[in-house]
Amino acid sequence: MAPTDPPEGAARHSGDYFQLPFNPELRERAKELRKAGILSEVLLWRQLSHGKFKGLDFDRQKIIGNFIVDFYCASCHAVIEVDGVTHDLKLPDDRDRDVYLEGLGLTVIHVLAKDVLKDLDGVMQMLSRHPAFGTTQGRIDHRGVARAVGFPSGEGWQSRSD
Repeated sequence: MAPTDPPEGAARHSGDYFQLPFNPELRERAKELRKAGILSEVLLWRQLSHGKFKGLDFDRQKIIGNFIVDFYCASCHAVIEVDGVTHDLKLPDDRDRDVYLEGLGLTVIHVLAKDVLKDLDGVMQMLSRHPAFGTTQGRIDHRGVARAVGFPSGEGWQSRSD
């Protein structure tokens, strides 16, 4: 799938925003997901939108290739996925998506919906320390998976391309 050209006059903070593969057939589905208003995603979006998080520009329900990611920051080449109750049922699909996104040079960060709902401040602190957003205060576990300082078990997020 070839990347699409940006609409005339469009401007984004990152010069390579439009270099990602894009499946236009997913536009309506992405719009539906934005309107669905899943509580954990809405709460996180309120923290990420309009440059509230480190002045960064995020997209919600961004189409990348044949996937729709929850949040995408072009300037950091980072994807944030909120994993809900059905996450365990979709692990093989999630792994395939993560491998694909990482192959594009993106960092994929998973946060649990229950952590967003119960400890949003802790999730935001973890994200602010994540190497993808300009710091190196996270740590790498024995499997080479990045873990957040502040979530002792590593629960709350994972990133495989740090």
